[in-house]
Amino acid sequence: MAHTHESNVKKIWMVFGLLSVVTIVEVALGIIKPDLLHKTSFLGTSPLNWIFIILTLFKAYYIAWSFMHLEGEKKWFRRAVVWTGIFLICYLVTLLLIEGNYLFDTLAPLVRW
Repeated sequence: MAHTHESNVKKIWMVFGLLSVVTIVEVALGIIKPDLLHKTSFLGTSPLNWIFIILTLFKAYYIAWSFMHLEGEKKWFRRAVVWTGIFLICYLVTLLLIEGNYLFDTLAPLVRW
């Protein structure tokens, strides 16, 4: 019985392409900084920052999904790995936004931004 080895070249190029597109969108938004997204505030920070946070979480999830081979694992294991990481990252982002906002409000009269 002959076993055929399926090449992962197509999968690697798909992962490379998707991560490249997301990174190019992040870099383009960082360079352009549209006023609509940058100068307004939503949930403690600008919508542009929320876009960066969401795209970064997507890239982290997709990297774990592809390179840690989570697509072949049991459902409960995938959820344990992914949701724990997402919860901790969201918790860290929340703390950073709260502390950053406090420091900005406190130091605003003293520092020339």
